[in-house]
Formats: sequence, C-alpha cells, structure tokens
Amino acid sequence: MTITAAKVIVCSPGRNFVTLKIDTDQGVHGIGDATLNGREMAVVAYLNDHVCPLLIGRDARRIEDIWQLLYRGAYWRRGPVTMRAIAAVDVALWDIKGKALGAPLHELLGGKSRDKVLVYGHANGADIEQTVEAVGRYIGMGYKAVRAQTGVPGVPLAYGVGRGDLYYEPADAHLPTETAWDTAKYLNHVPKLFDALRETYGFDTHLLHDGHHRMTPLEAAQLGKTLEPHKLFWLEDATPAENQEAFRLIRQHTTTPLAVGEIFNTLWDCKDLIQEQLIDYIRATIVGAGGVTHLRRIADFASVWGVRTGCHGATDLSPVTMGTALHFDAWVPNFGIQEYMRHTPETDAVFPHDYRFEAGFLIPGEAPGHGVDIDETLAAKYPYNPRQLPIARLTDGTMWNW
Repeated sequence: MTITAAKVIVCSPGRNFVTLKIDTDQGVHGIGDATLNGREMAVVAYLNDHVCPLLIGRDARRIEDIWQLLYRGAYWRRGPVTMRAIAAVDVALWDIKGKALGAPLHELLGGKSRDKVLVYGHANGADIEQTVEAVGRYIGMGYKAVRAQTGVPGVPLAYGVGRGDLYYEPADAHLPTETAWDTAKYLNHVPKLFDALRETYGFDTHLLHDGHHRMTPLEAAQLGKTLEPHKLFWLEDATPAENQEAFRLIRQHTTTPLAVGEIFNTLWDCKDLIQEQLIDYIRATIVGAGGVTHLRRIADFASVWGVRTGCHGATDLSPVTMGTALHFDAWVPNFGIQEYMRHTPETDAVFPHDYRFEAGFLIPGEAPGHGVDIDETLAAKYPYNPRQLPIARLTDGTMWNW
C-alpha cells in the first residue's frame, strides 16, 4: 500500500486546526491532527517543506519505520513542532491501517481494556458562586468528574475563566492579550472555592484543579497541603516541569495527587517524574507526543511505576485527536481519566466522528480506523484566522507563566 499524496488542510471552524491527509494507491486515506495552538503555521511549514516529500512512495503499512525515519532521520529531535508533525503522520497511518483491515483502532492496539472512558469537563466562573453553579450544571449533564476554576479578586482575566461554558478557547487575538497574575491572592482564594464545592455537592463528584504552571514548587506544596481535606482527583500543572526535580519538593509535602504533561513531547520530558513516582497522572497527548506510537511507549513506561494516563483534551486538539485518544484510552491498561472540552457545532460538522458522550463517559466508535474524517468542502468555508494565546505579568510587570 503506497503513499501517493500528503496534503495539509488548515481551517478555523471556531478555532484553528491543522490536519494532514494521506492518500494511498489503494484508495484508502487517513487523517491526523497537527495543531499547535497559537503557532499553527510553524507546523504547516514543517509538514509541507520537510515531511510530506519524504512520505511519497513509502509503504503506508510500515508505521514504525516511518516514525523512526521522521524522528531519528531529522537529527534535530523533539520539540512541539517536530513532534506534532510526526503525530499527524502517525495517526493518519494508523487510520489507514484500520480502514484497510476493517478494524477500529483499539482492536489494532490489542483490544479494549474497558467499555467506556471516564471524562472530566471544565466548570469556571468569575467568582466562587458562579463556579459552584457551573459545577452543578456539569453534574446535571451527567459528569462524574469536573475541573473547577474561579476568578480571583484583584486579578483581572484570571486563567480558566472562559467565554462561555462549553467551548472555551483562550487564543483570541492577533497579538497576545495581556493578563495579570498574583500568586498570593490565588493561594488565599482557591481553597475557599473547594470549601464551597464540597459543602454544596459532597464527595461523590471527582474535583480537579489546574495551576497552569503558575506556582513555585513550595507554593504548589502549600496549596496541595491546604487542599488535602477536599480529596481532589488531581492538582494539575502545579509548577513548570522543565525541572523535573521540582516535583520532589511538592511530593514531600502533600498527598494531593499530581498531574502534569500536556506540553510534553517525548518520554524524556517525563522519565524522571514517572520512575521516581513524583506524579500520579501523565497528561501527554496523542498530538503533542508523537502520535499513538510514542504515547504508547510513555504509557507502558508509566505503568511500571504505577502512574496512570490523564490525556489533555482541550479545544486546542481537533476531533481527530479526541477520536484517536478515545481508542487509546479504551485500550491502555493504566488509564486514569480523559479531559473533554466540547467542540463547537461548526467544528463537529467539519470533522464528522462516531464517538459519543453518555452519562459522564465517552464511548469510542467502532468504525474502521479512528473514526474521524474531514469535510474538505466545509472546511474551506472557514479560513485560517491568526490568533495567539494570552500572556501573563505579575503586578509589578514581570513576565510570568500564562
């Protein structure tokens, strides 16, 4: 089965997506997601100028060999641009193999380990009262797990307080929106949110929270310790993870479960965190970590050390990644939870798919491959719309982690 064409499709049905479509001489095609939120065109250039020409004439069935070609053969390894391009190729090839064999992706991986995939939604509000109400709405929709974020008094445009309940997209302008940050006010305010949530809803619903890389290790340890009575499912991205050893200090001071990894690209970004059991959940994604082929290696390594998966699933991932992730989640033995931010109706129309939400779980489809396609005619009606993610500064003007 020979690859005859590979093209990149960029569209913006509510937000920007980069999709790779690979065609074969047997009339079977596959698609993969290459979206890098706020830096989409960097991946487009990498695919068009460097990757796609390498694919023509190769056997689409040789997924592992092509993965190694694109990783080892480039010499310049890793990084968000390279690994998203590799992920797009990898996912498209798995999609082709599934279609050629008439089997859904989870069957190719070894079959299901579970029938449905536990997901969590995002509840946010400008203040604690609004967030408590938002969590209630998600519980009313059947969610068993909810991430809760709230505005912080005196902190304009605090992270996680989105525009609308279901379709949050932070990338919003040609130039970055500037936001403010004050960690001390945040640390004083967030425990009050979880006091209110547990008082209102008890302990039957899993609650999660995202620190978004804002804290120092000691600040994160303090927050984790304060939140222990509220039994969080996890505290996510408590501190920047470039220094993996930073999590050792957090781990020494709190039993609140820790999750990190949505910006990781390879196993090497999380090797020490996993093997030293400094985290409980690894959040690397199909699109960010080199596709199914490499994420499977990360998950297998994590299983040795009792670390479970918790894949990122915000709207910066197209339905192609979500559909693929659900097949992966259904298979992976050490599954933890899957993030699920709903796409807009426009996005769902451009990317028809067969996965579905039922009572707090997502059910992967049974169509051959990963079960997601792209309507190219409809996609063409939504041209690329340049946007960038916000930035954050402390109150004295210091650049901080958004």
